[in-house]
Amino acid sequence: MKYLIDFMFLTLLYICVFFRKWKRKSNDVLFVNTLMYIYLSFVLYFTLMPMITSIPFILNHSYAPMNLVPFIDVSKERGDFLRQIILNVIMTMPFGFLFPITQNRKGSFSKTILWVFLMSLGIEILQPMISDVRASDITDIITNVMGGIIGYIFYVVFKPMIFWILDYLKIKTSKI
Repeated sequence: MKYLIDFMFLTLLYICVFFRKWKRKSNDVLFVNTLMYIYLSFVLYFTLMPMITSIPFILNHSYAPMNLVPFIDVSKERGDFLRQIILNVIMTMPFGFLFPITQNRKGSFSKTILWVFLMSLGIEILQPMISDVRASDITDIITNVMGGIIGYIFYVVFKPMIFWILDYLKIKTSKI
């Protein structure tokens, strides 16, 4: 039920604000931005949800400071560190791929990496506020940025094909 409230909010936000705004531009913009919105919704689901129902309880538990020792879980062989590293890299690869596409063909490497870093930092700061179970870790930020870099490399490799498809969508919709 807690997750349902968050998804209802995200759906209403998309329908009432973003869909209308992006639809006015063109179908290629609507398509790419919708993909990014769906992706970011899943990132929220896996990292921060439930959020809305957690807001009243943010101050009801202690805030654990961020672990600032990179890869300490690896060196101390704690938990499933390898799985966590791989999942963090995979989680942000779509951001590194989609973000430059949403930037009207002006998505530079530095801008993409800055935004993946800011997204990751925001998640890591908010996680312990929302739940006692979640902790912040510098390793997550590092591996998220690595995922963003890999995603950007995929963007560069597939850029000609991506923009050919988007131009086709734009031409197709202008004829309708």
